[in-house]
Amino acid sequence: MAPQTPDRQEHRFPCDQCGADFRFSPEKGMLVCDHCGNTAPMVDRPAAPAIAELDFNAALNHQLPEAETETTRVLNCPNCGAQVEFDGVTHAKECPFCATPVVTDTGLHRHIKPRGLLPFGVDENGARVAMNDWLGSLWFAPNGLQEYARKGRKMQGVYVPYFTYDADTKTRYTGARGTVYHETRRVMVNGKSETRTVQKVRWTPVSGRVARWFDDVLVLASKSLPQKYTDALEPWDLSALEPYSPEFLAGFRAEGYTVALDEGFETARIKMSRVIERDVKFDIGGDRQRISNMDTQVSGVTFKHVLLPVWVAAYKYRDKTYRFVVNGRTGRVQGERPYSAWKITLAVIAGLIVAAGVGYLVAINQ
Repeated sequence: MAPQTPDRQEHRFPCDQCGADFRFSPEKGMLVCDHCGNTAPMVDRPAAPAIAELDFNAALNHQLPEAETETTRVLNCPNCGAQVEFDGVTHAKECPFCATPVVTDTGLHRHIKPRGLLPFGVDENGARVAMNDWLGSLWFAPNGLQEYARKGRKMQGVYVPYFTYDADTKTRYTGARGTVYHETRRVMVNGKSETRTVQKVRWTPVSGRVARWFDDVLVLASKSLPQKYTDALEPWDLSALEPYSPEFLAGFRAEGYTVALDEGFETARIKMSRVIERDVKFDIGGDRQRISNMDTQVSGVTFKHVLLPVWVAAYKYRDKTYRFVVNGRTGRVQGERPYSAWKITLAVIAGLIVAAGVGYLVAINQ
């Protein structure tokens, strides 16, 4: 598929009063001009039908319709590997994910268009308050970092890429059903005969089939942030997904996906397998279950590329980068937990003093 020149104007909406760029306001749910205060409703916004899925195998074979792909200019961070879209006039930026100074690449990135997104529901101020509250709840966080974060450095609103997968699964299994029963036995204890009840399990071979339709199995399509942090931002209200409209991106960044579609499906299969294993155990029944084999047939696989809203803060403090992420819908915060050595030392000393005091009182009372 030949690269095409990207039209970067689709993410920029000039104010009709002053010419500055509008941005999407999560608080007002409309476009707002920070320069003159003018507002504008969302225009050309499609009605909200069910967001159509794309055929997984067609995508793997590069057989998607041309309209389902696009070419954009992206920044490639040399430190964390993030690919973040930039407009044509941007020449140098700091990576929003790790605060590394970078120079933008003029290369083009061909990718599958996002089908839907969750608009930001928490504005930057709300995200900052949530992050500062979270930092304040960390007992051993360095005071300097907390103060540094509270100085009001700008947070980055980034639409993070995800894939959702649908699939029909049918699984044949073999295993065993365990039934718990008890036996009463006479045993000798210290030369005396006693009655003991012993729990035992009777195993019966079983086999069967289970079927499950999976809908919107969510997989992170980015490698720029640790997955343990982004996973902890869940759940996402995917039922509120909006059909993709570039107006939602006004004032925000959009990260390009760096996880291949088939690689993402492997992660989805792992998630599906956990659910199928629970289904099999339920189908086996009994008091205990053993699974010796599961053979799953997967069909009808479809997918969507969607964007989910995350506020990102990356702070360099004493030559170390601390990253924090805030769910742009709920305000839930996750991040790298910093520790203050002197706070931990003081806590240990205080604990030793308390322990010594308790020991002294016990000794006196005795």
